[in-house]
Amino acid sequence: MADSVKFWFDPSCPWAWMTSRWVDEVSALRGFDVEWKVMSLAVLNEDQDVSEEHRAFFPRALKYTRLVTAAQELHGQNTVKALYDALGVRIHPGGSINPDEVIPAALAEVGLPASFADWADSDHYDVQMRASHFDGMERVGQDVGTPVIAVNDVAFFGPVISPAPSGDAALKLWDGVVAVAGYDGFFEMKRSRTVGPIFAPVTTVPAASAE
Repeated sequence: MADSVKFWFDPSCPWAWMTSRWVDEVSALRGFDVEWKVMSLAVLNEDQDVSEEHRAFFPRALKYTRLVTAAQELHGQNTVKALYDALGVRIHPGGSINPDEVIPAALAEVGLPASFADWADSDHYDVQMRASHFDGMERVGQDVGTPVIAVNDVAFFGPVISPAPSGDAALKLWDGVVAVAGYDGFFEMKRSRTVGPIFAPVTTVPAASAE
C-alpha cells in the first residue's frame, strides 16, 4: 500500500518551496499522492513578538494563503497544487514580491478567472484556512514553522534543505527522514544553515570542503 502523505505549506516560504520540490520528486518516483494543505505564517505568528520587518511580511503572505484556501474550497486538490506551483515559481525562483503581479499571472496559468484574485483579500474562508493550519501544527507542536509533513501516522517539521535533491539522492533522504521521525523518542536534529535557498535542482549536494 502506498504511503499516505500530507504536506502543509505557506506559499510565501522559500524553505517550504524547496522541500515541496523534493517531495514532488519522491512522490513521482515512489508513485504516491500528496495531499497539499495550507498553513499560515501570519496565523502562526499573530500573537508572537516578532520584528517589524517580519510583521510587515505577513499581510502579503496571508493573501497567498487565502487564495489557495479558496482554490481548495471551490475547486479541490488538483487546483491547490497547480496554484501553489504557479505562485511559487513566481515568488521564489522568480523573485517577485508584488502580489498584484504574481496573483494574476498565476491564476491565468492555472485557468482561473482574473476575478478569483478577490479571494486573496477576503476572510470568507479563514475558518477553513485556520482549521488546516492547526491540523498541521497539532501534529508537531507550536514551536515550528512550515513545511509540516505527515507520512501515515508520522508527522514532522521540515526538512529544511537546499538545494532539493533528485533521483536516488531524493529517495535516500526521504527514507532517512521518515525513519528518524518515526522513532517516538526523536524530537530534534539541527545545524546552522550555511546557504540560502538554491532553486536549481541538482542530483546531490556537494560535499563540504575539508579545509
